Amino acid sequence: MTVALGGVSGVLPVVLLLGLVLVLLKAAQLYLRRQWLLKALHHFPSPPSHWFYGHKREFQEEGELPHLLKRVEKYPRACVRWLWGTRAFVLVYDPDYMKMVLGRSDPKSPITHRFVKPWIGTGLLLLEGQTWFQHRRMLTPAFHYDILKPYVGIMADSSSARTHTWRSLDMSPRMTLDTIMKCAFSHQGSVQTDQSYIQAIRDLSHLIFSRLRNALHQNDLIYRLTPEGRWNHEACQLAHQHTDAVIKERKAHLQKEGELEKVRSRRHLDFLDILLFARVSVGRRGLSLSACLTRTSVPRWTRSCLRVTTPQPRSRASLQMVTLSYLNSRESVVVQDHLDQMPYTTMCIKEAMRLYPPVPVIGRELSKPITFPDGRSLPAGILLSLSIYGLHHNPKVWPNPEVFDPTRFAPGSTRHSHAFLPFSGGSRNCIGKQFAMNELKVAVALTLLRFELSPDPARVPVPMPVVVLRSTNGIHLQLRKLSDSGGDKD
Repeated sequence: MTVALGGVSGVLPVVLLLGLVLVLLKAAQLYLRRQWLLKALHHFPSPPSHWFYGHKREFQEEGELPHLLKRVEKYPRACVRWLWGTRAFVLVYDPDYMKMVLGRSDPKSPITHRFVKPWIGTGLLLLEGQTWFQHRRMLTPAFHYDILKPYVGIMADSSSARTHTWRSLDMSPRMTLDTIMKCAFSHQGSVQTDQSYIQAIRDLSHLIFSRLRNALHQNDLIYRLTPEGRWNHEACQLAHQHTDAVIKERKAHLQKEGELEKVRSRRHLDFLDILLFARVSVGRRGLSLSACLTRTSVPRWTRSCLRVTTPQPRSRASLQMVTLSYLNSRESVVVQDHLDQMPYTTMCIKEAMRLYPPVPVIGRELSKPITFPDGRSLPAGILLSLSIYGLHHNPKVWPNPEVFDPTRFAPGSTRHSHAFLPFSGGSRNCIGKQFAMNELKVAVALTLLRFELSPDPARVPVPMPVVVLRSTNGIHLQLRKLSDSGGDKD
């Protein structure tokens, strides 16, 4: 017993010494990392930051977006934000900077991808390099103009199913999710009542955003032990079960006699059919989940913008002309031609996306040094946060940026090629942007034809960036139903 105790007492100092050495090595590594960042970022302005928690206090006290807008006004083009002592990125909100970065092939932020991957898998959103190029080229036919044309009718059916049940406008993602599942996955059922799946998507977007800003949650092992980590895992499992069930149903349908040949004979295949025929997995979860998130936020914010009564009559009048054209054509569904006859409504949608971009920020990690047009430069390895919200609210780019003014997008108006980026830009722009615009036009048009919108003074929407732009208290509008002819309903 004495020998054993002596052995333990002899080992303990060695263990403590090794532990101390490891702590000192880690501290030295963090110190060198901070010094490298300070040197690399010295060309770019930044408010004073705490050596340990960075700018966290400022953003918490003022709110994420209000503090961002102060920086946009104070610092031209870009500035530095410190998340904590050893992690910082350059916030970019200038169109010339945006154009230069998006014209390169820098990878997306690996930190964000590591957190998002368990949710959406290694799909088109997360792939890089030649693999991404091959998958993007393979999926592009699914968003061909001829493929999208018949989807307009499906979008109208999903929108009608929701608007007919509205008492007040407390908008949810069910309509958007229903449309995507039918168009991209050939899913013929309705998912408008699957509240658990909708809630899982909402939870995941909040959890990922929160984790990105918590230094203690960066380690996967530590994060899994926290309540948030366990919640994240459960939400991922629920989301996967729903999407995998739809894919399994489609596979079973194609295995029926004659169905495979029938689908193959079509001139254009939808998204899921392309994947099943190619026998590869390129983000089956990623399309449904991320698309649902981004395309849900835009109709909500657009309708919120249109609560101001001034643009409603003009937009409604043009929509009534389109409706007459639609009825006189004796067609059973809304078609692409009708969407092309909505110039003012399209202007309103674009202005809403300027004020409330669906994805407020995208990330890049510089793979090689970059020198911007004003002479400032950054080395490889620096993280960039391309603030689309900051760009769209930059007073040097958009005069009176907080004013809702659809005429900014009137035919013949001019602006910088990278001043308006609701669907990102460059080669990595949103593959489904035309699909999204069609759905937006249908949803907004059917809403304005049936209702007059007014704000709910008790619940004013406050934008909040998570994975997409949400409102802290939801978006609630008061409705007044109109008659079929566009007048007031008795």
